[in-house]
Amino acid sequence: MNSENKKARIYPERLAFADLDGAAEIEKLCFGAQAWSKNSLELLTKEGIGMGMVCRRDGKVVAYGGMLCVVDEGQITNIATHPDYRRQGYGAAVVEAIKKHAKNNRLDVITLEVRESNTAAIRLYTEHGFKVDGKRKDFYTKPTENAVLMSCKIK
Repeated sequence: MNSENKKARIYPERLAFADLDGAAEIEKLCFGAQAWSKNSLELLTKEGIGMGMVCRRDGKVVAYGGMLCVVDEGQITNIATHPDYRRQGYGAAVVEAIKKHAKNNRLDVITLEVRESNTAAIRLYTEHGFKVDGKRKDFYTKPTENAVLMSCKIK
């Protein structure tokens, strides 16, 4: 099976209230003490405030991402894939689904912060049109680390 066929089977869907437990589980696995709570993730289901996307496999949430929206800008909150499902195209599918939502809702730009050491995420974002805008010193804690600031113009 070629990789295009594999990716064609990934269908991101809007994050629903019923997906919050799965997204919260992935948050804890990926972000530990800095994980968003289930209650915080609920913001991503509120129309006009935020939006989230999920990918499922065999009915289980295996990846999700979220974006908060203000006027004509989107701010990606997190994009995370369950460790057992990484490098299978789920994160990329979530990024593209968020970009499509931004375009359909006439957003001008999407921004995000990512840990400087998270080279896999930086590579993913770069591959999907995000550019490095700068750094924010000591933005993250536990451990203290700089954030790389990235943005993507939506056309």
